[in-house]
Amino acid sequence: MVVHSFQQLGGPEEIRKYEQKRLKSLGLTYHPRVTGSLVLAVCTAVLGSLQFGYNIGVINAPQKIIEQSYNKTWMGRQTDVEHPQPIDQSVLTTLWSLSVAIFSIGGMVSSFLVGTLAEWLGRKRAMLVNNSLALIGGTLMGLSKYCQSYEMLILGRFVIGAYSGICSGLVSMYIGEISPTSLRGMLGTLHQLGIVSGILIAQIFGLDVILGTDELWPLLLAVTVLPALLQAALLPLCPESPRFLYIVRNEESKAKICLRRLTGQQDVSSSLLEMKEEKRRMNLERKVTIAQLFRSPAYRQPLFIAVMLQISQQLSGVNAVFYYSTSIFIGMGIKHPVYVTIGVGIVNTVFTVLSLFLIERMGRRALQLLGLAGMCGCAIVMTVSLTLLDKLPWMSYISTVGIFGFVAFFEVGPGPIPWFIVAELFSQGPRPAAFTIAGFINWSSNFIVGMSFQYIVELCGPFVFLIFALILLGFFIFTYFKVPETRGKTFDQIASAFRRNPSLLSHELKQHGTELEYLDNDSTV
Repeated sequence: MVVHSFQQLGGPEEIRKYEQKRLKSLGLTYHPRVTGSLVLAVCTAVLGSLQFGYNIGVINAPQKIIEQSYNKTWMGRQTDVEHPQPIDQSVLTTLWSLSVAIFSIGGMVSSFLVGTLAEWLGRKRAMLVNNSLALIGGTLMGLSKYCQSYEMLILGRFVIGAYSGICSGLVSMYIGEISPTSLRGMLGTLHQLGIVSGILIAQIFGLDVILGTDELWPLLLAVTVLPALLQAALLPLCPESPRFLYIVRNEESKAKICLRRLTGQQDVSSSLLEMKEEKRRMNLERKVTIAQLFRSPAYRQPLFIAVMLQISQQLSGVNAVFYYSTSIFIGMGIKHPVYVTIGVGIVNTVFTVLSLFLIERMGRRALQLLGLAGMCGCAIVMTVSLTLLDKLPWMSYISTVGIFGFVAFFEVGPGPIPWFIVAELFSQGPRPAAFTIAGFINWSSNFIVGMSFQYIVELCGPFVFLIFALILLGFFIFTYFKVPETRGKTFDQIASAFRRNPSLLSHELKQHGTELEYLDNDSTV
């Protein structure tokens, strides 16, 4: 039976039997409980995700207005010329692409700090300190027009990207460690919901009847400081990750206090028992560095899976839609592209909410496959409709439906799953290093798409989405053969399977039988 692959002396299987026996003796049944402290902690962490998404979407709607501001700044600096010349279009394209893509460079650079900050300061305190970057970045962008400096805007985008790079790792790590096992997928998806909600808010605020005007666009970019201030005020009220306190800091009393707050129960012995087993294993493997993560055969397969999922999220082409949807819709002949872009944001948010309820029912692997297949089909539809657009103008409606479907399928699986599955694939020892590598790969891929998309469009025209379709097909095949199902498994169960027989993991964890699912030791009765 598959269960033997996970059985260990003093391991999760014994914990499961102990907990079942204890509950039965008390005449109780298992029900995962969501407490006020858990809700506060998750929602406060997700404020960082909201900022992340806001800064992805905020640069889209006011593109033309900001480009005009760049041109005015360019001409205003030609003080020694009687008739200042406007900025060359190629230079403007480069400046704009840099303004968009440097956000990803900031994330790429800062992603290397995620593991260090998480271990040095703790998950909660690291998020608190990280808000200083959001305040600096928002201030630089907000003052750029008044200082007549597009360099300030670009620098501000870099700093806010650095904030988002750290945030994307810390939020996923924190939520993954404080969540009950049976709710870990749903609560982990809230990180993605925060991102897409931030994108939608940015698109709405970017309307020319709100903040998307020639006078107010600096304020539009500076709004990101508000959730940073709110998160900084709420984080001191949230509990630290009990796993971090117990396993990393050896502070059992503080871990118990945080567990009681998160679970609402005085008896947290079962949760501590599972952590004790994870700590025992961590003492054997000790803290794992990035170099060790690459060298060790035991981590090779989970690392490869985590990296490929991060790449699939970004090279799917969805960020091309988020960054350049206004330009895409203008090319399709749509008169009011900003409103269609907001429609994309609404679809984005609705299907992320849907994935919250599907993630624990269908599992990670099934939703990832469904999302990749759907996106591939929609990319083909967009390619065909955009190719025929000149001959058949009504094809613009088909293209719009294709883009809506593309975004919807992304949020079903490829959007939320790569962010939190890293926490599931690695135990406490290698987890910070794994998040560092995964974050760097994600942001690197994000940068490639953001910087190159406009140039690829000029080269390939409507066939640009055919490239994404082929990439998505490749990732579908990879997911089918290599990505395991982690639903209902504790961190230690998943890590044990990799350690015992990595070559059999995909086969073992694809099973959805209840023989691998045991009681959630981080939840309450």
